Amino acid sequence: MSPVTVSPVDAASAKAEYEALVAQGITLDLTRGKPSAEQLDLSSEMLTLPGENFRAADGTDARNYGNLRGLPELREIFAGPLGVPAEQLVAAGNSSLALMHDSVANALLSPVPGATRRWVEEPRVAFLAPVPGYDRHFTVCERLGVELVPVPMTPHGPDMDTVERLVAEDASIKGIWCVPLYSNPTGIAYSDETVRRLAGMPTAAPDFRIMWDHAYAVHHLTDTPARVADILPLAAEAGHADRPLVFGSTSKITLAGGGVAFLGASTANLDWWLRRLEARTIGPDKLNQLRHARFLRSVDGVAEHMRRHRELIAPKFAAVQRVLAENFADTPGVSWSEPAGGYFITLTVPDGLASEVVRLAKAAGIALTPAGATHPYGKDPDDAIIRLAPTFPPLAQVERAIAAVAVCLRLALATSGR
Repeated sequence: MSPVTVSPVDAASAKAEYEALVAQGITLDLTRGKPSAEQLDLSSEMLTLPGENFRAADGTDARNYGNLRGLPELREIFAGPLGVPAEQLVAAGNSSLALMHDSVANALLSPVPGATRRWVEEPRVAFLAPVPGYDRHFTVCERLGVELVPVPMTPHGPDMDTVERLVAEDASIKGIWCVPLYSNPTGIAYSDETVRRLAGMPTAAPDFRIMWDHAYAVHHLTDTPARVADILPLAAEAGHADRPLVFGSTSKITLAGGGVAFLGASTANLDWWLRRLEARTIGPDKLNQLRHARFLRSVDGVAEHMRRHRELIAPKFAAVQRVLAENFADTPGVSWSEPAGGYFITLTVPDGLASEVVRLAKAAGIALTPAGATHPYGKDPDDAIIRLAPTFPPLAQVERAIAAVAVCLRLALATSGR
């Protein structure tokens, strides 16, 4: 990266500005991508549902046990957005992360379709981790003893030359984490070519899995939403029908603590999953699924509901972009993502400065996601990536927080001599 030349006067000015910031005694938070209270209020009507009518469309008594696959009417609503036929989709509890965790845990304990043995019996099990990426994906692997192998992200998705080489030569690599649309945290959308290559690439492991976390399938910030190719049919066409596991949820659509999660997969994978599920539960919360189906009504209903979300959060993203552009438009080594959807903005700073910016921000009362969280084991080798999450605070606080981050970054640049 090109060096930033800062004069001693600039450094003194930056220090004085920072000291004035600290003296304000503010407390602001840009850490996690949570919906704001105003976003949650959009779904308040759900708290009155399903009312006295607790029968699903097929006559199921939603109060009772049973139906591991979840209610058909809700699966129909989300089949299109997730790119999974309703008959290949399971509606579960409130957390897609729980489904991802359990998928890896079940594969460790029970052979998946295409496997000759349980993953726990393998001498080594590894997953590819596109970076920067989602820290909770990494935590699942770290918790379960699965090694993480970083691969770089490009504007079109994971670096497929690297991915294809690694999976072709190493049978211990059993999977890859993917957020294909508005990827966390960069906001990019996988290109059609990337999706096709993931679906069709030769792998040394016959039981290789693509963990397709479609978390932001309907979370658009513009009138021209990005799109991503559907992985399931492409994998089936390539002869790898069992390769993808598709995940999604309503957690950032309706109520984050009371949503519905989905798992989509091939028939063989679903049969494997449901057999494991029988030992864990007698059925999901169908009352919650029923209230979702009645509240959202249809694919069009989901789109209209998400338009109202966009009205609340798009100005926050615009505020971050505006403040960063006003302060660093011509600063070498400083750049940021401009996502068309999702929940995050990635701020890239000169190598070695991310941790310092986060430290300065914390001392001034601004909580940021720890530097390194976007990489396996919390270690960004370049110490250059900071994930910003502008959705949760009110707009005025977002503007104040990102202005404070700008002060911290100016001081970090000045004192580093770059």
